Amino acid sequence: MTPVRHPRPRRRRLTPGRVLSHAGAWAYALALLLPLYYLLVSSFKDNDEIFSDPLGLPSRLSFGKFSTSVHDARLDLAIANSLIVTLGALVVVLLLAVPAAYALARARGRAAVVIERVFALGFLIPAFAALVPTFLLAAQLGLFHTRTFIVLFLPATSLPLAVVLLTQFMRTVPDEVEEAARMDGAGNWTVLLRIYLPMVVPGIVTVLILSFLAYWNEYLYSLVIIGPDQAQRTIQVAVPTLRSTLSTDFGVLSAGTVVTLLPVYIVYGVLQRRMEGALMGGAVKV
Repeated sequence: MTPVRHPRPRRRRLTPGRVLSHAGAWAYALALLLPLYYLLVSSFKDNDEIFSDPLGLPSRLSFGKFSTSVHDARLDLAIANSLIVTLGALVVVLLLAVPAAYALARARGRAAVVIERVFALGFLIPAFAALVPTFLLAAQLGLFHTRTFIVLFLPATSLPLAVVLLTQFMRTVPDEVEEAARMDGAGNWTVLLRIYLPMVVPGIVTVLILSFLAYWNEYLYSLVIIGPDQAQRTIQVAVPTLRSTLSTDFGVLSAGTVVTLLPVYIVYGVLQRRMEGALMGGAVKV
């Protein structure tokens, strides 16, 4: 028998546009990696090495800078506080955003359009604009200098984005699936929990990643509301205390900054496939 010859895959021609696009992508990737590389190598250097050879490799590998930063700024306690605030805020935003998005996705009429646009207006409010009213509200509620108020406040900053995103995801669920569930006697909560939630997991993961980044990196409100109290301050408030007006060990400061970045990379590394799959699959339809 004559062996079957499979056609060879055609190689893509290297056009000038393709070369430029690849060069631009690599340049952008290097621009993102360069600050991380600088922080990482600086964490093993003293000030003289940092200033004389900023991008060079350290002369020796010692994790003393990391232990010093954790000890001096109590970063271990600050990380625990940030995890409490971030995870608590994530739970609150999902409890609020998921039912709201479900109601908007199923609703018909002008009222639903108006409500959705009201949520979208939340993008126009800058974070610092609500600082003074938020400060007064925390004082009136007796929650000033507490993590509890930040856990309740942070979801309000990301709720517009969460509701708008999840609404678009839930609109991709076919009506026939919901109708079949209702014919079997399913109520609203059953449809939401057993039909919609499993089908919009990529959207929920996207909201979780974006909200996690916003909550973990939040600095202004944590500084004003929680304050410098070592027992309750978050990681973003604790790291700047490693800097002194007299003499700053920039190696220790860099090591503390690297410690704050580790949870972000871990969370993104765990959830990135679902988020990228949702974006590449065109799950969000505008």
